[in-house]
Amino acid sequence: MYYYVKGTLTVLAPDMAVLESNGVGYMLYVSLATHEKLAPLYQKQAQLYTYLNVREDAMELFGFFTEEERECFIKLLSVSGVGPKAAMAILSLYTPQSLAGLVANGDAKAISRANGVGLKTAQKVIIELKGKLDLSGGPASASPLPSALADAADTLAVMGFSRSEAAEALRGVNADQPLENIIKDALKKLSRLG
Repeated sequence: MYYYVKGTLTVLAPDMAVLESNGVGYMLYVSLATHEKLAPLYQKQAQLYTYLNVREDAMELFGFFTEEERECFIKLLSVSGVGPKAAMAILSLYTPQSLAGLVANGDAKAISRANGVGLKTAQKVIIELKGKLDLSGGPASASPLPSALADAADTLAVMGFSRSEAAEALRGVNADQPLENIIKDALKKLSRLG
């Protein structure tokens, strides 16, 4: 129904954005990758490609910075057991190109790192999308996050922080230091935010 929304970025949170176009504010759920690309555009013109999810009790609009991310989201939804929240969680950790690499390599463990995605669901993603994620771009990498940051995000999640809070706290943290120091830096940022 909607292919994209273009307007002024008036609200930005780790999991959602509002684009105002002709006096209407469109709330779109976004991945952390899209959130990071939108951050410099706050109060400026932005465009998000969209997917409208219609349920019995709600209509939800999802926004993506690139068409590739939107297409990857739609392909993830085609996997049995993967809903919009799980698809967004996967795209918050992995770019479409890196996800294609994980699927091609059969790395279910890495895919299951996404919030709310278990190992069985990750295995279904690999089985059902193998050969279907032919996305143009650079070479597929195993993970867009250095493994130390991914481990720190997992640790913060175990400590009770949401994935979006963990990602926000880890943004800009030096990943070349020991894991304990990364977590300490993230906790300092979280204490200032809270």
